[in-house]
Amino acid sequence: MDDLLQPKHPDGKYYEIRLPYLPGAIVAAVLGIIVDMPVISVVAICKGPYMLFKGWKRLVHDLIGREGPFLETICVPFAGLAIILWPLAVAGAVLASVLASFFLGAYAGFVAYQESSFLFGLGYIVTVVSLYDEYSNDILDMKEGSWFPRPQYRKNAELKQSSRTPSPSRSNSLSKMNSLTKTLSRAMSLKNNIPEFKPFELLDGLFKECHQLGESLVSEGLIIHEDIQDAKSGKGGRVIRIGLPAYCLLEALLRSAKANSTGILISDDTELTTSNRPKEQFFEWFLNPLLVIKEQIKAENLSVSEEDYLGKLVLFNGDPNRVKNSIIGPAPESDRKRAELDALARRLQGITKFITRFPTYKRRFDVILNTLSDELAEKHGNSKIIRSKSAFLGF
Repeated sequence: MDDLLQPKHPDGKYYEIRLPYLPGAIVAAVLGIIVDMPVISVVAICKGPYMLFKGWKRLVHDLIGREGPFLETICVPFAGLAIILWPLAVAGAVLASVLASFFLGAYAGFVAYQESSFLFGLGYIVTVVSLYDEYSNDILDMKEGSWFPRPQYRKNAELKQSSRTPSPSRSNSLSKMNSLTKTLSRAMSLKNNIPEFKPFELLDGLFKECHQLGESLVSEGLIIHEDIQDAKSGKGGRVIRIGLPAYCLLEALLRSAKANSTGILISDDTELTTSNRPKEQFFEWFLNPLLVIKEQIKAENLSVSEEDYLGKLVLFNGDPNRVKNSIIGPAPESDRKRAELDALARRLQGITKFITRFPTYKRRFDVILNTLSDELAEKHGNSKIIRSKSAFLGF
């Protein structure tokens, strides 16, 4: 007690314990556990069968088409084992959600104490269910958003309506995309000063390139109205959803190979390497194969016409009619060279399919899809191009 009576040291700092708010925080934590744990558990259990059959469908589709984990022959036994053990992975994901719901609910007590408001703690209890439902929809590629309410639970935070929750107007989504895709160039100017990339910085950079190259391909007539409509309807659309991102990756690999870069040149002054990549395992799975493809491209020493032909294969997913009828140069005369370029194109498309499985990728890409649709409508003066419901979804 004598220490408390001493004058405060100039460099000292007292920590205030607000006892009047502790009972409310404890009650909020208990209510959070009581409410959130069963609700989140029910949501996870209900989505478990969907995750099971969707995972099986994707793995079997990759097995038949020799894509994804089945792209390389040596990986087929391990990928087959993944099909067998997939139910265990689903059960583990559901169990992890049930266990995490306890801590998510208990955090309501911290919110109530931090904000000095029991009502904000109650608001968090409702909001966390909506957040879990929304993020799980992104991972499972289900309908965007959540129908659970999302009240405000922070005093100083603006109440921002989630872009994935249905709303009457989404006219500002394109401006959101433009502001977010500037993150890469605004946050990083010199490659030597980048300690580590952030995952969404890489994705935003890819979306920016897709937007710019997509507009160019639309103006050249390589991307047509049917491609966009197929992508919107979900009945294929491989040229837009797979070909366009793969074409952007190919441009980056060609640029890196010509510059003798040790990594991948995302822009003139930004290089992605194994040392500054995001630490998530997801990015390691596709970065190393891309570096291998870059070295193969460098070793091939492609001519301009061969680069154009490879770009056609990547963009049109090997469709012989589209490749033959495009205005880009002819195929190489050598059968061996054509086979090598075809193999490079298939590998790059397989990696792109893996990247498109990143959570929130589809929702973000729909914004670009709508922009290309507008560009095509302006080019042909056609106002009847149907907008996708999710085209205005923001980030």
